[in-house]
Amino acid sequence: MSERRLPPVTALGMLSLGLVLVGGIYLSAHLPQHVSLGPAVALLAASALVFVGNVLALSRVEGFAWARFFYVARWALLVYLIISGLIEYVFLRNHTSGGPLVVLTLSLVMFAVNVPVLIGFTVARYD
Repeated sequence: MSERRLPPVTALGMLSLGLVLVGGIYLSAHLPQHVSLGPAVALLAASALVFVGNVLALSRVEGFAWARFFYVARWALLVYLIISGLIEYVFLRNHTSGGPLVVLTLSLVMFAVNVPVLIGFTVARYD
């Protein structure tokens, strides 16, 4: 049985997710004191680059089960947007503001879109 060759979507997705989580943990661990945003911004940018590359690589796969991918990914996106919204609420409730809030919010956006892509890919690759 021949299996089609797919890009390493899961590995790149986990790398992207790991980068954004490390940046978020770094910022959260230093709050409410002043924290340098440089490392967190660098990790967020690296995560976004890996994510974009991952999505571009996946978009070039011919014959991929896109209908199944989007069906699963949109429901996962709804769930992860709710989870990210709740985490954002905690940051706001704890009076996080300024640069750290912006970086944490963007990190949550990366988290909220990364996981549904991983879930959707995992289901659609076997369709």
